[in-house]
Amino acid sequence: MRRTLPGPVGRTLLAALLAGACCTGASRGAADTSSPFWVDPGSRAAQQAAAWRREGRVADAAIMDRIASRAQAEWLNGPDPGPVVRARTTAAAQAGRLAVLVAYYIPNRDCGQYSTGGAADAADYRAWVDRFAAALGDRGAYVIVEPDAVSQVVAGCTRVVAAQRFALLAYAVDRFERQPHTHVYLDAGNSSWIPEAWRQVEALKSSGVAHADGFALNVSNFQTNKASSAYGDWLSKDLGGKHYVIDTSRNGNGPYTTDATNATDAWCNPPGRALGTPPTTRTDNALLDAYLWIKRPGESDGTCRGGPPAGQWWPSYALGLARNATG
Repeated sequence: MRRTLPGPVGRTLLAALLAGACCTGASRGAADTSSPFWVDPGSRAAQQAAAWRREGRVADAAIMDRIASRAQAEWLNGPDPGPVVRARTTAAAQAGRLAVLVAYYIPNRDCGQYSTGGAADAADYRAWVDRFAAALGDRGAYVIVEPDAVSQVVAGCTRVVAAQRFALLAYAVDRFERQPHTHVYLDAGNSSWIPEAWRQVEALKSSGVAHADGFALNVSNFQTNKASSAYGDWLSKDLGGKHYVIDTSRNGNGPYTTDATNATDAWCNPPGRALGTPPTTRTDNALLDAYLWIKRPGESDGTCRGGPPAGQWWPSYALGLARNATG
């Protein structure tokens, strides 16, 4: 049974709630009561599992529950983030949990053009960030700031002016951090994209990481927990001990290796991948704040390997990720 919290959810209150509260979820899979993160009862995975049960695909529905019963991030990538941010954080607070949100609206957000879009200009983006932050209110949330935005520049993207992008990211970090009980993590790519962690340090500093709770790694990628933790620890040393989070949504089998006969990017809908560590704040690493499912398992990376456009639900791919999972 849900309960309305009397006031904002702080760290102390959250810890007390976790001792007795149970995750909210619509699937028949067992939700992870050790996780502080909110499970969306209306997720695409939950809807798919319900549809398959109605069709008699009971075994497949049970496998899909491995996704539906876990907390997944909500990506805000349209012009009006306020209603969704408000709805998600309110539902999470009523359940004694934390919403995980992704701010993904930076101008020229994808140099690779798989996820085109974003704000029209700097003024549009700052106004968007203000609406997002206002909708957070004093409810608890983890906010991941602009996947790929820093690493794109470090990797040589020529569609943006570095100083302008970094200034917008710094604005977003600062604005989100002003909301009480909001935990902010600036995206820092993954260990395979920019292998030399030191190359990102100045860009992250210019983008306001000093004012964030930390940085995020492996978003929408497949690098192992071991590789990501090593990378995060190296990067943290150069950032004054900053903490980090890792996206484990699809890294259960690690990265896919391409060869001469398959030139498709290894990050785009690779076959044979699996769900990774379920969302939790139990990491056994003082610098690693949480494993999160930031990329929503089953949503396409783009129109590669027969996938639908980026962000669209792909049931067969989701089923493969869940079937291959060992946990």
